[in-house]
Amino acid sequence: MKVLLTGGAGFIGSHIAEELIKEDYEVVILDSLVTGQEHNIPAGARFYHIDICGNLDPIFLAEKPDYVIHQAAQVSVSNSLIHPKLDGESNIIGTINLLNACVRHQTKKFIFASTAALYGNPNYLSIDEEHPVSPISFYGLSKLNAESYIKLFSDLYGLSYTILRYSNVYGMRQDTKGEAGVVAIFIERAITGQSMNIYGDGFQTRDFVFVKDVAKANAAAILYGDNEIINISNNTQTSIKDIVNELNYLLESEVMPIYHEEREGDIRHSCLSNKKALKLLKWEPRYTFIDGLRETVAFMDQIQLKA
Repeated sequence: MKVLLTGGAGFIGSHIAEELIKEDYEVVILDSLVTGQEHNIPAGARFYHIDICGNLDPIFLAEKPDYVIHQAAQVSVSNSLIHPKLDGESNIIGTINLLNACVRHQTKKFIFASTAALYGNPNYLSIDEEHPVSPISFYGLSKLNAESYIKLFSDLYGLSYTILRYSNVYGMRQDTKGEAGVVAIFIERAITGQSMNIYGDGFQTRDFVFVKDVAKANAAAILYGDNEIINISNNTQTSIKDIVNELNYLLESEVMPIYHEEREGDIRHSCLSNKKALKLLKWEPRYTFIDGLRETVAFMDQIQLKA
């Protein structure tokens, strides 16, 4: 079976590619390399350097993918607020372009990377898939719109789908420049002996899920969860202060954070229920936060040694 994977040179996508190859899928990667890195692409995957808003028909004709996993996206919340048009072009128009290609070329299933950002400020925790959606950024709004197009394409053309709403993904290869995940930024700063910046009191929490678990969830969605929206998470709250403490423990360091004013619009607490994923995808996270953190620290420590 052949999988066409968009964004396969990126942080999450490259891990999905590795997992698919491990499970004996034939993998074709599409990536514009705007944020992805060609060296992330695993051996054995075929690669097309192309934007998802471009003409995809020649690739679909040549490759005839059975499944499409759509990871490529504009993922910066702050950039979406500054450039909503560019965010919409990537996350909405790019998704529509891919959906059209899937319908024209009779792809069996479309698997989409969505986000906890479309829930907005939670009414309750843990957030299940029935929680109201009320995004507070254009990024969350564009992902929500993409989901609506996917569901209507399914209704009109019979295209099977699974939408995966990720909590905060962390792990190896996450970018530490620009708007990166707090875990990657803190690890880099801890390894290099720099202070970590905390906005607010540090007791705000997030639900961190390890990238290898996310990769396995995408592989599981090929076989299970048809026409469903499913949270992918650890269903665990970890505070920003907890990250600092765990890193100081792992690195035997005493790096102290610098506190700044809380950023406007930041959500205080977030935690996604993963009960539906456990039931429908036959998936569960294998990594605790500390397990994933330990593996990520070891990886980034080696990168620093080579630098």
